[in-house]
Amino acid sequence: MHIHILGICGTFMGGIAAIARQAGHRVTGCDANVYPPMSTQLEAQGIELIEGFSPEQLSQFETMPDLFVIGNVVSRGNPLMEAILNQGLPYISGPQWLGEQVLYGRHVLAVAGTHGKTTTSAMLTWILEFNGYKPGYLIGGVPLNFTVSARLGESKYFVIEADEYDTAFFDKRSKFVHYRPRTALLNNLEFDHADIFADLAAIETQFHHLVRTVPGDGLLVVNGEEPALASVITHGAWAPVERFGQELTNEWSLIAQEADGFIVRKAGKEVATVKWAPDSGVMGRHNQLNALAAIACANHIGIPPADGARALAEFKNVKRRLETIGVANDITIYDDFAHHPTAITTTVDGLRRRVGKARILAVLEPRSNTMKLGVMKAQLPGSLEAADKVFAYGANAGKESLGWDLADVLSPLNMQEQGKAHAFDDLEALVKAVAHEAQPGDHILVMSNGGFGGVHQKILKAISAQ
Repeated sequence: MHIHILGICGTFMGGIAAIARQAGHRVTGCDANVYPPMSTQLEAQGIELIEGFSPEQLSQFETMPDLFVIGNVVSRGNPLMEAILNQGLPYISGPQWLGEQVLYGRHVLAVAGTHGKTTTSAMLTWILEFNGYKPGYLIGGVPLNFTVSARLGESKYFVIEADEYDTAFFDKRSKFVHYRPRTALLNNLEFDHADIFADLAAIETQFHHLVRTVPGDGLLVVNGEEPALASVITHGAWAPVERFGQELTNEWSLIAQEADGFIVRKAGKEVATVKWAPDSGVMGRHNQLNALAAIACANHIGIPPADGARALAEFKNVKRRLETIGVANDITIYDDFAHHPTAITTTVDGLRRRVGKARILAVLEPRSNTMKLGVMKAQLPGSLEAADKVFAYGANAGKESLGWDLADVLSPLNMQEQGKAHAFDDLEALVKAVAHEAQPGDHILVMSNGGFGGVHQKILKAISAQ
C-alpha cells in the first residue's frame, strides 16, 4: 500500500512513517518545514519527502496514493487537504491508522500524563528490550538507548507515548483513545493545552475515556499522589488499579537514596534497588517516580522488579532531557524540553540536586500554546525560584500573540533579588547577556519545546570566544 502522510516531520507522524515503512508500505509525505534531523532520518529509510502542502503534488505520483494519513498540524484551509476532500480521496488520522494497522491484536503499554511521558516511555521500552522482549515503540523523542524514535518491533508488545492532545481536525478526541492499551500508566495530570481544553475537568474527561478502553484483565498503573487522577478513577475503573508514589499507602513506593538512586517497594516489601549509571542524565524525584511507574508496568507483563532495576542501571535518557550540549571555560550548557511550570520546576530541581550550590542560569522560551495564552504565567516566577539567574525570551511568539508582558510577569523574582530575572525580545542580546554573566563552574539550563533559534550553540560559541 502507498500511504502519503501530511505533517510527516513532526515527531509523532515521523514515527508513524518509520513504522509504516518497516511494515512494508511505500511511504511518502509532506510538511511545511522539511529539514534535518527528521528529514534525513526519514530519507535514510527510503521515504520521499515533499516541501509544503501544494495540491500540485498529487499530480507528481504515477498512481494516486491508496491512503492519506493526516497529522493534527493540518487544518481546514490547508490547500492539499482541501484537494483531498474535494476529490473524495481516502484519508485517516495518524492515531487511528496506528491503532488499526499496528496496535490491533498487540499488548499495548500506554504511558499517559501531563509530564514525563517521553522519559517514562523510554524507560519502559528499555526495560522490555533489556529483558529480551523486542518491543515495538513510538516515543516523542529519541531515546539514547536506541537510534530511532519508533520501530515496529518483533513481539506482541508495543510501548507508546499516549498523548492527550487532539487527534485531527476531524476528530477532536485525544490521540490515546485510539490505542486501546492493556497496560495503561496514568503518570500525572495538570491543566495544559489551553488552546483545546477549557479547564482541568475537560482533560479529566479525556483521561477517563482512556480508562474506559482498558480491558478487565488489563492494568491501570496510577500515580497515587495526583488529586486529578484520583478524580478520574472515581468515575469508574473496570480494570485492576495499582497506585505508585512516595508513600507506603501505595501499592508501589520508594525509598530515595544518595545520587538519586532508590529502593523499590511493592506492598511495603523491598523488591529491587535502582542505581542510575553516572552518565545516564537522569536525576530528580520526578524521574524516580517515572522509573517506579515503568517498573510497575513491566511487572504486569512478567518482568520482575529486580530485572527492571537491572535494565534501568543501563538506561540513558532521551535527547533534550537535561542533555549536555557542551562545556566551555568550565561552564556546562544543557538542553531540556521543559515548558510547563511544573516541568520547569522539576527540571531545575533535578539539576540542582546534581550541581549542589553551583550557580544555575536558566534560559527560557515560553512558546507552548498554553504559555502564549498566558494561562500559566502566574506560576512562572515560582517555577524558576531555584535558579540563580533567569534569562527569558519572548519574541518568537511575537508580542501580539504572546499576549502578556514577560518582564512584568518575571518581576517578582527581582523583588526577591535585584537583577535575578531578565526578559529579552532580541535573541542575540540574550546570548550576549548570558555569556557576559556566566562564570567558570556555572550551569546554563536552556528550556524550550522548540528549536529556540539554536541558542544553545550560540551561547556555547560566545562563551568559548571569551
